[in-house]
Amino acid sequence: MDTVVSSPLTLTGSFTAEVFAAHLERVKHLPAWWLDRKRAAYARFTALPMPKRTDEGWRFSNLATLTLDGFSLAASPLVKPQDEPAVGLAKAGGSLSFINNRVAGHEPLVSKGVIFDTLQNALLQHADLVKAHLLTQPSKLGSDKFAALHEAFLEDGAFIYVPKGVEVAAPILITHLASGAGAAVFPHTLVVAEENAKVTVADFFRSADSAAHFACGGNDLYAGHGAAVTYVAMQDWSRETLSFQFNATVARRDAKVLSLNLHAGARQARHESFSQLQAPGAHSEMLALTVAHGTQEFDQRTLQLHQAPNTTSNLLYKNALLDQAKTIFSGLIVVDPDAQKTDAYQSNRNLMLSDEAEANSLPGLEIQANDVRCTHGATSARIDAEQEFYLESRGIKPAQAQELLVFGFFEEVLGKIEHQPLHDTLAEIIREKFKAN
Repeated sequence: MDTVVSSPLTLTGSFTAEVFAAHLERVKHLPAWWLDRKRAAYARFTALPMPKRTDEGWRFSNLATLTLDGFSLAASPLVKPQDEPAVGLAKAGGSLSFINNRVAGHEPLVSKGVIFDTLQNALLQHADLVKAHLLTQPSKLGSDKFAALHEAFLEDGAFIYVPKGVEVAAPILITHLASGAGAAVFPHTLVVAEENAKVTVADFFRSADSAAHFACGGNDLYAGHGAAVTYVAMQDWSRETLSFQFNATVARRDAKVLSLNLHAGARQARHESFSQLQAPGAHSEMLALTVAHGTQEFDQRTLQLHQAPNTTSNLLYKNALLDQAKTIFSGLIVVDPDAQKTDAYQSNRNLMLSDEAEANSLPGLEIQANDVRCTHGATSARIDAEQEFYLESRGIKPAQAQELLVFGFFEEVLGKIEHQPLHDTLAEIIREKFKAN
C-alpha cells in the first residue's frame, strides 16, 4: 500500500524556494512575462499534492518510488557530448546539444527563413512566436504537479520555426544529456511549422553515466494549415533515472503530425501525450515502442482530442516486456459534439517475453457526436512458439530468435519512419538494449 506523506519536503523535494530563487537569478535576463509564468508555475507546483493511489490518472502506477528528494540543478560539466549513433543525421539538418540544461554545441541550419536556435535566444529575439506556442496547452493527463515543475525550472531548450511553404529536407537533431549523480534536467523542444511547411525533428534523451538522474521534459508541436511535422524521440536515460515527459500536439486544417517515441531507459518513466485536432482534415499519428526489462516501469497516458469535423487520428503503442518489467497504458479518445465524421483508432499491443512481466491496458472512448468511427483495443500475448522453434531449428540461438521476432513485432511502427537513417538509428538503439539485457 502506498503511503502519502504531506510534509513540505515531500511536496517540493529538492526543488525548494531557495533553489527556485537561484534559478530565477540565472534567467533574469529573459522577458518579464516568461519570468511571471515561471513564478506562477512554481506556486502551482508547491500547492499541488503528490499523486496518491486513489487518483484515476495514476492507476497501476508505483507511487512508493516517486520522490523529488536528492536531486540538484547541476552545472554543465566540462565534458563533450558522447558520440551519437545518429550523428550523420545532423550534417544537413543542423544539430543542437545540451548537457545539464546548458548548451554544449550548435550546428546552425541554413534554410530559407527557418529559425533553429536555443529557447533562450528565441525568447529574446522571437518573443511573440514563443509566447503563442510555448506550454500553452493544459496538462490533462494527471501530472499537473510535474508539468508545473517543468515550466518553473525550464532553463533552455530547442526552438524550431519553419515558415510558410518551406521544407527542411534532413532531420534536425537535438540531444539532451544528463551528467553527474543526482542531476536534474528539464529538456524542452518547441516546433512551429507554418502553412504547408514540412520538417522532421529527432530528439535524443541520454545519460552520460550510469548515475541516478531526474528528467522532467516536454515538447510542443504546432502544425499549421497543410503542414507536415514528424517528431521522433529516443529516451535512453540511465537505468536509475526517474523520468517524466509531456508531449503536446496541435494540428490545424489538413495538417499531418507523426509523433514516435522510443522508450528504452530509466528506472521509472511516465510519458503523457496530448494531441488536439483543431480544424477539418487534421491528422495525428501517435506511435510508441517500448523495450522494458529488469524491473523497469513505463507509464504511458494519452489523449486524442477531436475538436473539428473530418479529423483523423491513429494511435499504436507496442511494448516488449522482459524479466519483471511493467508497462501501463491508459488512452482516451474524446470526440467533441461538433466533430462529426471523426475517424479515430487506438491500439496497445504487448509482447510478453517473461512470465513475470506485467502489462496493464486501459483504452477508452468519450464520444459526443453521432456520426463517427472510433475503435480501440489492447492485446497481450507471448511469442508464437512455432515461430520461435522454426528459427531455432535453423541454428539461430534462442536470444537471437527472440530479438528477430521482436523486431518483426516492432516493424509496423518502425516502418512509418520514411527517413532510412533515422529508421536504422531507432533499430540500433533497440538492438543495443537486447545486447545489454
